[in-house]
Amino acid sequence: MAKPGMSERPVRRIQAGNLASVVTDVVAIEEPLEIRVAGDAVAVTMRTPGADAPLAAGFLYAEGIIRSVDDLGTLSHCGRVDEEGYGNVLDVIPAPGVHLDLERVQATRRGSLTTAACGVCGRRSVDDLLALVEALPVAERIPRQLVGASPELLRAAQGTFSRTGGTHAAAILAADGSTLAVHEDVGRHNAVDKVVGTLLLQARLGHPRAPAAGLPPAMLVVSGRSSFEMVQKAAMARIPVLASVGAASTLAIDLAQRAGVTLAAFVRSGTFNVYTHAERLE
Repeated sequence: MAKPGMSERPVRRIQAGNLASVVTDVVAIEEPLEIRVAGDAVAVTMRTPGADAPLAAGFLYAEGIIRSVDDLGTLSHCGRVDEEGYGNVLDVIPAPGVHLDLERVQATRRGSLTTAACGVCGRRSVDDLLALVEALPVAERIPRQLVGASPELLRAAQGTFSRTGGTHAAAILAADGSTLAVHEDVGRHNAVDKVVGTLLLQARLGHPRAPAAGLPPAMLVVSGRSSFEMVQKAAMARIPVLASVGAASTLAIDLAQRAGVTLAAFVRSGTFNVYTHAERLE
């Protein structure tokens, strides 16, 4: 029987050129989630249902719309439970007296306005992000053994992937290797937003009391590749190390260098490439 985040569909397998009879296959669920702020639509993402509130909170945090859990009032699904598609629209109500600048989403999604004399380039995208967040200090040290072991720690939590093969995963680890948050999703960006949003709602990110709320986040580990947006989410969440099983892109490396993020890619079986700020790894 399928578990949350999974469903069943009929399938016919072909083996050695022979068509087998119809069997039931377990597949990952993909459905749209519309994120609203005070009734205004902000974004639509294709995600695996579950942890929708952390997903929305993490998305708004990464986009610079909110700074801490104190900016949030309520996060709730719209409509009635008996309606078709219920659960696919989430409305975020700001805390009393808080105004959220939704234009930031357009700014971060589309970059700076351009004219005939101003082109769009990767350097400008990095500049735009660094205008929102200061570079991380590199004085703190993270055990390099933790980086090498992180894919195994992540893989152990990928229950949906083990059944379907159709989801990405992300986890936030403390420097001692303990898992602070872990989530799976059909979208790798969604998985990251879910883990970041989980800590945000626990007042462990972006909050004056965050250092006293438990072990601080030391590493974001993702099952896919490291893109510009992966580094962006790590930098906005003030997570000093990003480790990915897959490759890193040029813009991800450039942003990580300037944002003070240690970027490790191709992390497999204890080996990995460090593209930026290797001095942070003990």
